[in-house]
Formats: sequence, structure tokens, C-alpha cells
Amino acid sequence: MDSSLVAVLWYLVPLYLIVCLVCTVFADADMTLLWASVAGKRPEKKLRGLVVWVTGASSGIGEELAYQLAQCGARLILSSRRENELQRVKSHCLQCSNLHNEDILVLPLDLLERQSHEAKTEAAIQYFGHIDVLINNSGRSQRSLFLETSLEVYHALMELNFLGTVSLTKQVLPHMTKQGSGSIVTVSSVMGLVGAPLGTGYAASKHALQGFFNSLRAELTDYPNILISTVCPGPVQSKIVDNAFTEDLNKRVHTVGGQEHKMSTRRCVRLMLVGVVNGVQEMWIAQQPFLLFYYVWQYAPTLGWFLTNKLGRKRVQNFKAGLDADSAYFNKPKAS
Repeated sequence: MDSSLVAVLWYLVPLYLIVCLVCTVFADADMTLLWASVAGKRPEKKLRGLVVWVTGASSGIGEELAYQLAQCGARLILSSRRENELQRVKSHCLQCSNLHNEDILVLPLDLLERQSHEAKTEAAIQYFGHIDVLINNSGRSQRSLFLETSLEVYHALMELNFLGTVSLTKQVLPHMTKQGSGSIVTVSSVMGLVGAPLGTGYAASKHALQGFFNSLRAELTDYPNILISTVCPGPVQSKIVDNAFTEDLNKRVHTVGGQEHKMSTRRCVRLMLVGVVNGVQEMWIAQQPFLLFYYVWQYAPTLGWFLTNKLGRKRVQNFKAGLDADSAYFNKPKAS
């Protein structure tokens, strides 16, 4: 090899590795997704006119998805259990976009009522003629210790987060295979990749989703124009903790905690839409230190266990003391 080329590589390779390390430390998404956000296709151009079904559209990530999709010109199917909240979201979508009333279908849906999913899907297809994108966003979190949590809570988490999502996908996917294209986008979590205390059942349901959709993706190789994508966000500003399961089915969370250390919902959704239009199959979206945890767990699992156990102990202590459990990751305990 030419000596001048060797000299150039001697400097470029370490420089490249340093740049990658710096980007990883300060990034709020994985490198594939960030590159797509810089040099990839724009949601405003690719989503216009598409029919997008969003579950859990009445609050949080789902609500913000509705607004940004409307601004991109997508036609919407908005679903959740609360029809009055869906009507509110629809009204705001019409105000912030050029969509007309007939471009948005409010379709109340309960993921637990799996027997209704076929009829709901047929209603959506009858209204618009087809579905281009299904965003499985509905679900609930958990804040409780395993030793104190009833088995009914675990049953409810799997029924809602996992089986409810699988059921709706089961109804929509055949229509996409028939038309030869489409996208199934499922909001998982950082806890679909790693474990953390106070969310054993939630993590189990999200791990189940990861395994299911990774396997489904491999079954659909004969349909190259169908995207199966999972989104793994870290903490995002939303009401997911407010509605989390506790040790008993009907008991509400006592301490919700602050939102200031979490990623903005707007930024998270923007990255999601960039990933969808650029065909990203798995998206890691999180502020630090959570994104760094992803990489540690992926490439240095022994270190990942050490850090999780160390921070997890503090998280459990905060929880038992009635403090904001999540503040253990930021060293800013908040009293209830």
C-alpha cells in the first residue's frame, strides 16, 4: 500500500472514530436516524395525501403525531377510547393544517376489545379506501415493584400493550399485503431493549413487541414495500406516567414527577416521522444519558448491568420514599 495513503488513513480513521464518539455522546437518536434527518427524505413531501391510522391519538406522542401528520398533509384516522378527546385533537388538526373535515376520521377504539378490531378496520378502509400507515401507539406503563404487584396487572399489560397491538396489526396487514405496500410502525420503548426496576410487566410487554415485529419483518421478505418499524423512545414529555399501572389494577400513581428532564414530544415525533419516510426499521430516540445506555447495553452488556443495578437501586429507594423515581437518573430528587 502506498505510504502516503497509509499516512492519510492513520489520521482519518481515529478522527472518524472520535467524531462518531462525540456524535453518540451528544446525540438524541441513533446514527442511522440522525443521518436520515439531515440527508434523507422529508416527511412534508412523502406523507402528503397518505392515509395514516394513529392509535392512542388523544394525548402524548399520539396527539403530537396527529398534529405533525396533519401539517404534512396526511389524511388521518384518530383512535383511542376517549371520543371527546379525539374530537378536540381533530379540531386542532384542522386549525393547524390545510386539511378539511372529511380528511380526518375519528374512530374510537379500545385495544382490549379485540373482537371489535375487524369491524373498526373495515370501517377505516370503507371510509378512505385503504390504509398506508398504521402507527401502533396505544399502551400503558407501570410503576410498581414486582413483589407488591398483583398478577392481574401483568395480565392487563400483556393484553393491552402486546396482544391488543398484535390484534390490530393482524387486521390491517392483510390489506397492505394485498395492495403491495404500507408501513406498520409500533411505539415500543427503551424498556423494549433493556430492563429497569418498577416496570417489570411493562418491559416484558415491550420486549414481546420487539420480538414479535422483528420476527414478522423476516416473514415479509416477499413484500419489500411493506415497512415494519419499531420506535424505542426514552422518557418523553407526556401523561404516560399519570396513567401507569401500579401494584393494583384500580390504584393510581401517587408521585408522577417532573417533565423537565424528558425529551420534548415534538422532537420525538419529528424524528419518528423522519424514520418512517426513510424506511428506518428500528429507531432509538432519547436524550442522554438514556441513549448512551442503549449503546452500552448493546455493545458492553456487563457494564450495562452494572450501571442499571447501580441506578436501579437509587430508583427503588426514591420510589419507596415517595420521591420521583426517575430523578435517580439525574441526581435531582423531587419530593411528592
